[in-house]
Amino acid sequence: MPALVAGIHVLKAAAKDVDGRDKPGHDNYCDRMLRITDTISIGEDEIEESFVRASGPGGQNVNKLSTAVQLRFDVRRSPSLPNDVALRLMRLAGRRLTKDGVLVLIAQNHRTQERNREEARARLVELIRQAAVRPVPRRATRPTQASKKKRLEGKKIRSDIKKMRSARPPRD
Repeated sequence: MPALVAGIHVLKAAAKDVDGRDKPGHDNYCDRMLRITDTISIGEDEIEESFVRASGPGGQNVNKLSTAVQLRFDVRRSPSLPNDVALRLMRLAGRRLTKDGVLVLIAQNHRTQERNREEARARLVELIRQAAVRPVPRRATRPTQASKKKRLEGKKIRSDIKKMRSARPPRD
């Protein structure tokens, strides 16, 4: 069963060798995965996190501790994302995307590294979930006869109002 961390399902995919035995040297013999949707999961090795000093108020801690999180995710080279999702994610990311296709998220709202880290990951998951939704293609429709008539009547009324404004005789 996946663990739930800040609204994010964290899966553990067992790391096995060819014989089916656990690989030694792995964190609890498992690679951690972030589950985005039922079909998309991202390995933690694809996410790079660095801790920097946060800006703004915070008392003495703001100058001593590095609590802000800078999360980097390489959208262009991610093997976990389908191509169409990656393209939509790059469009959604806007200024947060570097020229190399790396998504950079900075979280510094909280006073602890853990909460900022959870927030940054939650924002990444939410962005990818938004990108995973395929846009519904627009179907071209024609306006009905009644809507055309109503539009033209409205234009006629506005035209008459404007004509009446200019038809007034000037005051002497």
